[in-house]
Amino acid sequence: MPHDLPELDQLHELIDRLGDDAWVEQLAEIEHEDLRVPILAVMIGARDPSAPTFALVGGVHGLERIGTQVVLAYLTTLASLLQWDGMLRAGLTRCRIALLPMVNPVGVALRRRSNGNGVDLMRNAPCVGGVATPLVGGHRWSPRLPWFRGPKGGPMEAETLALCEFVRRWVSCASASILVDVHSGFGLVDRLWFPWARTRRPIPQLAEVLALANLVDATLPNHVYRIEPQAGSYTALGDVWDHLYDEQRRSRQDQPFLPLTLELGSWMWIKKNPRQLVRPLGWFDPMQPHRLQRTLRRHLALFDVLQRASAAPAAWSGLDAPSRAAMTRAAFARWYGR
Repeated sequence: MPHDLPELDQLHELIDRLGDDAWVEQLAEIEHEDLRVPILAVMIGARDPSAPTFALVGGVHGLERIGTQVVLAYLTTLASLLQWDGMLRAGLTRCRIALLPMVNPVGVALRRRSNGNGVDLMRNAPCVGGVATPLVGGHRWSPRLPWFRGPKGGPMEAETLALCEFVRRWVSCASASILVDVHSGFGLVDRLWFPWARTRRPIPQLAEVLALANLVDATLPNHVYRIEPQAGSYTALGDVWDHLYDEQRRSRQDQPFLPLTLELGSWMWIKKNPRQLVRPLGWFDPMQPHRLQRTLRRHLALFDVLQRASAAPAAWSGLDAPSRAAMTRAAFARWYGR
């Protein structure tokens, strides 16, 4: 392959290190011109589809290589811990960690936001209702412009279908699940966004979101994340997490499933190093080695807390009716009261 994909090489090395502690599924093989690359998912822990699950996704947008690198940094830590941490190994007999490090390998290889067909995979899902922020929220004008949703009435892209299959097979089917999709390219602070993207109306599980946010605040009192609805920043149509969240709610309302987007505040890297603006990946990825190292280690504590929370859903999802009502009022005041 003439294109440089060190992240894929690193993933193969980690799979070899994990050995029998993980199983791997090739969700698709993507072909584009001289490229032919797989989309690989790695699962660790319980094979029972209903086992509580923490999932981590990266590389949906090819320009945002840092997303894939953050997922691989977490997988590197897991591979080392499984060599000596008996408590982790014992816990994973009852729960699962599912990772999809590179959803859009052609985009990563070609340094494009879109896939090889010019489609923004995070604008490519079916959508009913909602209003998009102009351009950035998705459009059907031309694949030559960013944020192209794909042709009207056309099928989802192969990468989008692979992502949906991964979530249905190993995440949203679980008795409780939390998923984090790592992105970059917006804002000066790291954000944790929750659905919906298409509308500023609150989701049905708003109480659970606040309960999980309170758990993160209490467990990581010095964390750096701004937890908020995605639509508070901009609205988008065709969001995959809206699609999968709604799908799961229609069929399994009693099973908590929270897809979150970790939006890394890449504008801070630009503020500290304006020369990044003239580099192809500079808007989205830390260019200085020390900032890259800081980013790769910065989120490990958050992932550890969310993995533990997915395995102990009663701490944030086991709300009785009065508690749910009170939490919903508090969440509305926090995020929608302005």
